[in-house]
Amino acid sequence: MRVKKRANRAKGLVYLIFLILVCTPVWAKDPKSKTYVGSEACIDCHEVEYENFKTFAKKAHSYESIKAMKKGLTETEFRKCFECHTTGYKKPGGFVSEEKTPHLKDAGCEVCHGPGSLHAETGEPEDIKGDLTAKDCEVCHSAERVAAFDYKPLVYGGAH
Repeated sequence: MRVKKRANRAKGLVYLIFLILVCTPVWAKDPKSKTYVGSEACIDCHEVEYENFKTFAKKAHSYESIKAMKKGLTETEFRKCFECHTTGYKKPGGFVSEEKTPHLKDAGCEVCHGPGSLHAETGEPEDIKGDLTAKDCEVCHSAERVAAFDYKPLVYGGAH
């Protein structure tokens, strides 16, 4: 009886190890493990898009707009602006402060396309969000924010 139990435990252990080895690539692509790398990480493969973004998109310099308004805001109000005017605020590997994460202080490529660490490493299109819709924009350009700030979002303009 003990031999049978040991054999079953050994089979179970082998099966568990097999599952771990087979499933590891799936875990490696888990969105929770992706982190923010900053728009500069996109330049080598997406030079034209990056240059257009930096030249024409207002959000490419969005931290400056909230910094200019900081004087009239409480610290809580100022930090609330980070949600849309920086990259990855309150998310793993996202913006913390201008001093600690200066490469994420503006709203960059990853605000729309998601954390880019895995895509930057693999170059695989499926490792980043490519086909964006208006719904993706509504994370920041919600009806409430549009009304509060009296701006008209350019869904397909200014990015690339």
